[in-house]
Amino acid sequence: MAYLNKVHLIGNVGRDPEFRVTQNGQKYARFSLATTERFRDKNTGEYRDRTDWHNLVGWRIVAEQLERLQVRKGLLLYIEGRISQRSWDDPSGQRRYATDVEIERFQILTPRDRSASQEWSGSAQGQSSFEQSPTTPPASANPQKFDSNDGYDPADDDMPF
Repeated sequence: MAYLNKVHLIGNVGRDPEFRVTQNGQKYARFSLATTERFRDKNTGEYRDRTDWHNLVGWRIVAEQLERLQVRKGLLLYIEGRISQRSWDDPSGQRRYATDVEIERFQILTPRDRSASQEWSGSAQGQSSFEQSPTTPPASANPQKFDSNDGYDPADDDMPF
């Protein structure tokens, strides 16, 4: 049986990314993304909005691209990623937990001008590209996808059961 851990989000950046470096020298970025769902209240018939906040983290090349493209509060982003969970002990010794979305690919949907959107994608081989593309890309466009598994394909595994 194959497993799937994939997230697709479209929302607004809630706070400017914080760029940091781990003790091992890996660059990362953390920020929040707000997604809003509109629904009709069954009792009143009024439309209401429900906003969910997601913690996002981008590692290495993703963090570099977030910084280079000046992702900031208010921008509309498309995110592809995966769910990850982390835990730590706070200063009082209490165990804390958080759920993050690790970004694998993103696209800025807020146009810098009305005729273009910005997309970033990269590959596991360390190649990256930033494309300024028309809002309707040509049918032959085939952007590379950033793969955080560095070429690992779970379908290649022989399962013993």
